[in-house]
Amino acid sequence: MANSSSITHFLLLPFPGTRQLQLLHFCLFLAIYLAALLGNGLIITTIAWDHHLHTPMYFFLLNLSFLDLGALSTTVPKSMANSLWDTRDISYAGCVLQLFFFIFLMSAEYFLLTTMSYDCYVAICRPLHYETLLGSRVCGHMAAAAWGSGFLYALLHTANTFSVPLCQSNALEQFFCEIPQILKLSCSTAYLRELWLIAVSVCLVFASFVLIVLSYVQIFRAVLRIPSQQGCHKAFATCLPHLAVVSLFLITGFFANLKPSSISSPSLDLVVSVL
Repeated sequence: MANSSSITHFLLLPFPGTRQLQLLHFCLFLAIYLAALLGNGLIITTIAWDHHLHTPMYFFLLNLSFLDLGALSTTVPKSMANSLWDTRDISYAGCVLQLFFFIFLMSAEYFLLTTMSYDCYVAICRPLHYETLLGSRVCGHMAAAAWGSGFLYALLHTANTFSVPLCQSNALEQFFCEIPQILKLSCSTAYLRELWLIAVSVCLVFASFVLIVLSYVQIFRAVLRIPSQQGCHKAFATCLPHLAVVSLFLITGFFANLKPSSISSPSLDLVVSVL
């Protein structure tokens, strides 16, 4: 038992099982991480070198790849290192930085996905005004707004989370630092401040979700009016990958953070967090 001023490190949740299973976890995460590095690296390189891809859609995709790589790099390498060396430790400062960058990059990614839904809407519903509505300066401002909003969002959450007195223990029931697990260590009602911030965050996420839904309602209405089957196929091919990513992002995120406590368990929480 110790308060937050005396905590120098946290203990992350180890992957259960024998030493062989821990090494298997290391190899699995390594394969996923290398695949992400390769895939996103190819996207970044291709877009940077091919001048024909210097369009708003690929500009946002370039930003998305950078955010995806950053978000993975905040959690996966530390988890792999702990499995390889059979440790659980993460320093207090390391936990603060991991929480900040994870929230920053993931929230910026969500805001950018919202922006990309607007890009799809303009491309399909207002193609004649595409270059006017999404010029290079406008795209730059929209991307900067996504990155900046994610930064401020993460700064508020991180500062508020670690201002809460911690006295239960220093063991987290997760393989990386996240807000719900840190709040479980609180020994006072000060965590209610973070709950208010989380409520505001839910409203913000819901507002972005509504914008995405409205964009796709307009997109599908426009696509269904296209007389050419080839035109419909091209329009769907442009938007469905984005819609699939948004759906996966939201479903796993909402389930991880808003699932009922009655169905919560350490093993289920671990699987959802990995997804």
